[in-house]
Amino acid sequence: MSTPLWDYPFWYTTMRGSLVVPTLNEAESIGHVLRQFRTAAEAADRTLFSRDPVEWEMIVVDGNSTDGTAELARAEGARVLQEARPGYGQAYLTGFSEARGDVIATLDGDATYPADLVPTFVRKLMDDRLDFITCDRMAYLDRRAMTTEHRIGNWVLNLALQLAYRRFLREVPGETLNDSQSGMWIFRREILERLKLTQPGMAFSEEIKLEALLRGFRVEEVPIHYAERWGAPKLSSWRDGSKNLLFLLTKRLDVAREIRRSERVQLTNRSDSAPR
Repeated sequence: MSTPLWDYPFWYTTMRGSLVVPTLNEAESIGHVLRQFRTAAEAADRTLFSRDPVEWEMIVVDGNSTDGTAELARAEGARVLQEARPGYGQAYLTGFSEARGDVIATLDGDATYPADLVPTFVRKLMDDRLDFITCDRMAYLDRRAMTTEHRIGNWVLNLALQLAYRRFLREVPGETLNDSQSGMWIFRREILERLKLTQPGMAFSEEIKLEALLRGFRVEEVPIHYAERWGAPKLSSWRDGSKNLLFLLTKRLDVAREIRRSERVQLTNRSDSAPR
């Protein structure tokens, strides 16, 4: 058996972290988000990480914003990557490929997620020997943060995931995920090489959680306060929701096929090794 990922002392030298934020015309909020995170990270290095400070980089993956988002992010000290290819997932794939941190944290650039809690969750990741933390927006949802249409869509998608992937959720505390669509995650970068991430669109948020579960990593969901976004929403509830639901179902069929192939290989190996 290989050594669990969380047993490797990657903090034997200065620990590095990468905050990855996808943006598209978030000039109203991106400065606030980055300042909120930076202030919290600096304070955490004096408290939570006083013995093992984290060297952070902020990466903003910008989808060709026209409102000055990229310039504002650079002014706050972020490294800006321009990504002309559309898609939420594509932005993250680009950001992850450039991230240098031992730990990667993600959130949106619209001020909906609590950027100041990232250091706390990194500490939890280390202390609890986890591989992947995902955040639950539904726990303390501000009704102004999500339209009724979005709440219904999230309920349908969450239920679909809980039913279709029940057997794989048994190792998660509470044996469920309450928020399949959350975009705030904190995880060890080294797990990426074992995740099969393919979705360029909004389904990426489901895919990365499912892959972490399916590949046997230690996953935990933590509650957060999800706030009203700054600026106009960009999601299309029915279009994006239907694509996400289709992904959940087709992914489950792919998983079933993968399991059957694995079982056939194991059966063949046992047969070949049996005494003749």
